Amino acid sequence: MKSISMILEIINIAVILYGVYYLITGIFVFIKKKKNGDYKEKLNKFAIIIPARNEELVIGNLLDSLNKQNYNKNMYDIYVVPNNCTDNTESVSKSKNAKIILPDIEIHSKGEALKYTFEYIQENINIYDAYIIFDADNVVHPDFIKEMNITLCNGYKIAQGYRDSKNPSDTWISSCYSLHYLIQNVFVNKARMNMHEFCYINGTGFMIANEILEKNPYNTKTMTEDIEFTMQNLIAGNKIAFVEKAITYDEQSLKFEESIKQRKRWSIGTMQCLERYVLNLIKTKNIKGLDGLIFCISPIIQVISMVTCIIPLLLDFIIYENFNLEAIILSLITTYLISILVAVLAIKLNKKEVKLYIKGILTLPIFILSWIPINIYAIFKRDINWEPIKHTRTISIENIIVTKT
Repeated sequence: MKSISMILEIINIAVILYGVYYLITGIFVFIKKKKNGDYKEKLNKFAIIIPARNEELVIGNLLDSLNKQNYNKNMYDIYVVPNNCTDNTESVSKSKNAKIILPDIEIHSKGEALKYTFEYIQENINIYDAYIIFDADNVVHPDFIKEMNITLCNGYKIAQGYRDSKNPSDTWISSCYSLHYLIQNVFVNKARMNMHEFCYINGTGFMIANEILEKNPYNTKTMTEDIEFTMQNLIAGNKIAFVEKAITYDEQSLKFEESIKQRKRWSIGTMQCLERYVLNLIKTKNIKGLDGLIFCISPIIQVISMVTCIIPLLLDFIIYENFNLEAIILSLITTYLISILVAVLAIKLNKKEVKLYIKGILTLPIFILSWIPINIYAIFKRDINWEPIKHTRTISIENIIVTKT
């Protein structure tokens, strides 16, 4: 009994330290970052890359928003990379003046599509200063490329834009996802930008300078290419900027079943990154490596934090026949209220309207708790194939900006 209590105590301390670390790093969102010195602005040339799989319903809105960018039209080209398509994605893209790159190899994931495209462009075209990657269901703020150009001129070779949502109030799932990204925008990326400029690539709306890919060709193997690419660059010591004014509006899943499938992929990919990069992250012996390591162990920490809550209750009930229902209810209410506080704070820091996220605010604890069995699966299983999430939410950038203002 004593040995079990001691083990639980050690685990509990580890969980507390994990929480304290994220509390401390999150505080940096309130600390203003010093502005960079003068820089010489020039017009860099960008290749916009859009991997697409059966996205005929939504890709038109993305391409329209890209064609309306407040940036010299001669200084960026749009490439759609149809893979495994059985619909009219290619013809819709051509009708919107996008260039098409058709892979001549079998593509199993977004990471493979990106690897093929980078290599194809470097070998056959090679006229670009940087690449910007979007998902086909996105729509993009008119100033996106302009803001990324400023960031590139400021000396940042990798940058993540601000990830917003097209449909924050459609369902409780889309609302929880939207809150998830609002929290990540401020308490993860903005906070880390204020610390030491080691933000996290977040799947879509990010930029990579050509010189980065020339030194280290893009090569990801896990289910989460964005997290893996982040870890590779944390290990290499590269700065990753967060560009708050470069906004991408992303379609969030509507159904719980879809979210389970998507989050399972994220958790498994995170565990794959931990297996691949744990030693290299430790070897960095710096805050970037530590932060990456803590991020990758998050699924494990979340599971054991639940275990340390449940086991003492079971032991008290089995050994002492003591089941303190009042204490359990009080703990649950406290946790629920804290989640509401964090959600509302994130909404306010992102300068959003609370009423758009009511569904998510009220159900966020359920969304978070549902991640526990997903993470348990991810710790012990790796048998998952990349599966697409169907996108159907069609909305123009003009309608989004009018709604948001």
